Amino acid sequence: MTAWLLSGLGLLILLLAGDALVRGAVNLSLRLGVPALIVSLTIVAFGTSAPELLIAISAIKENAPGIALGNVVGSNTANILLVLGLPALLATLHTSECDSRKNYVFMIMATVLFIGLAFLGEFNLVSGGILLAALALVLLNAFREAHAHRRACGEACNDDEELDGLEEADPDMPYWKVAIYLLLGLIGLPMGAHLLVENATVIARTYGISETIIGLTLVAVGTSLPELATTVMAALRRQADVALGNVIGSNMFNLLAIVGIATLVGRIPVDPEFLQFDLWVMLGASLLLIPFVFFKKDITRVWGLLLTLLYAVYIVTLLA
Repeated sequence: MTAWLLSGLGLLILLLAGDALVRGAVNLSLRLGVPALIVSLTIVAFGTSAPELLIAISAIKENAPGIALGNVVGSNTANILLVLGLPALLATLHTSECDSRKNYVFMIMATVLFIGLAFLGEFNLVSGGILLAALALVLLNAFREAHAHRRACGEACNDDEELDGLEEADPDMPYWKVAIYLLLGLIGLPMGAHLLVENATVIARTYGISETIIGLTLVAVGTSLPELATTVMAALRRQADVALGNVIGSNMFNLLAIVGIATLVGRIPVDPEFLQFDLWVMLGASLLLIPFVFFKKDITRVWGLLLTLLYAVYIVTLLA
C-alpha cells in the first residue's frame, strides 16, 4: 500500500513541478524579450514533456528501462484513445474545422521511424541520434512556418495575440516569482520521477507484473493527465485545434525527444512484447485519427465512446 501511495505522491509532484517549470521558463523568456511564438514552439513543448523525460532518465538509472519505453508508448496510445475520447464524451470536438494534416503526417512518420528503430533490439546513441535529428527537422519546419506567417501578416501579427494562446504567460511577472517557479520545477521533477519510478518498480515486483506493463499503464496514464486536462478545457471552449494539436505535438515529442535524449544516459533494450503487440496498438491508434484529420469528421460523443472503450479493452488485455 505504501508503494502505491508513494507512486501517487511522486506523480503529483511530477505534474506540479512540470507546470511550475513551464510557467517559470515561459515568463523568464518573455521578460528577456524572446518572442511569444518562439516560446510556444519550444519551451512550452519541451516543458510539458519534462515529466516523461525525467521518468525515462530515472528509469534507466534505476535499471528499469521497461518503464522508460512503456511510458512513451503507453502515453502515445493513451493520448489518442483516452485524451481525445473522454473529452468528446462531454462535448463534440469540432476537428472538421482544423487543418492538422502536415503535423499529423510528421507524427505518423515519427511513429514508423520509432517502430523501425525498435526492431533493432535496443535504442542506443545511434538510434537516439536519428530520433533527435528528426526532431530537429520538425522544429526547423515549425520555425520556418512561424516566420513565414509573421512575414505574411505583418503588423496584423502581434505578441498580444500569441500570448493569448499561452495560459502560463505573464510578461510582467517579477523575477523573484519566476525564480521560485524555476526552483520548484528543477527540484520537484527529479524528486517526483525518482519516487514514481522506484515505487512503480516495487509494485511490479510485488505483484509479479512486468515493469513494461507498469510503464504502459500506471505511469503512462499518470503522465497523460496534463494533456487530458488541457483537452477537456479545449473541448468545453470549442477549441478543437488546441485539443488535436496538443495530442499530435505531444506524441511527436514523446517519440523523438524523450527517447532520443534518454539514450544519452544509457541504452534502452526493447522488450519483445513491444514488438509483438504494443507498438502496433500505438500505430493503430495513431491511424484512427485519419477520418478527423483528412476527411473533416468531428469527434462526436459516439466516437468518444468508441475511443474510450478501445482504450479500456487495451488495458484489460495488458493486465489479463
